[in-house]
Amino acid sequence: MLYLWLFVLILFNTVWLALVAFGLPGNWLIVVSTGLFAWWQWDSGVFSIGTLVTVAVLALLAELAEFGAGMVGARKSGASWRGSIAALFGAMIGAVSGTFVIAVPLLGTVVGACLGAGLGVWGVEMSQGRHPDRSLRSGLSAGLGALVGILSKLAAGVVIWLIVVVAALWP
Repeated sequence: MLYLWLFVLILFNTVWLALVAFGLPGNWLIVVSTGLFAWWQWDSGVFSIGTLVTVAVLALLAELAEFGAGMVGARKSGASWRGSIAALFGAMIGAVSGTFVIAVPLLGTVVGACLGAGLGVWGVEMSQGRHPDRSLRSGLSAGLGALVGILSKLAAGVVIWLIVVVAALWP
């Protein structure tokens, strides 16, 4: 019966992993569902404290990577701090807007986040009187950084999912 419940956990975690691609907190849902399962089936010893801590730390690092990648991209290309903050908020607003405006699953969210970060930085840098070429370069770097952040979070989600699957099925 334990293996049936583990299969259900893996199935749910697969759905949670797919949510990461849409900008939703799928990695945290994997951590929470695995933690709840471990608590519920603690006597079976399926998941160790080390495994649970590892997946939680990876989820936190993935959030930080996604959260700050657009900012880092903007800063590396010479954007101001205001421009970097605009990348952060632009990515969030763009991801939500892109999900509804571009009705293609996943594509709208990713394109929206990248465009939002880039346009946010470009707009702030232009409003501060920066040269248009420099503002555009900062915007492009922020958009690329947002893409790297999204892909990093998704890659971390795959690693988290694999750790849970291996820990669940390893004898």
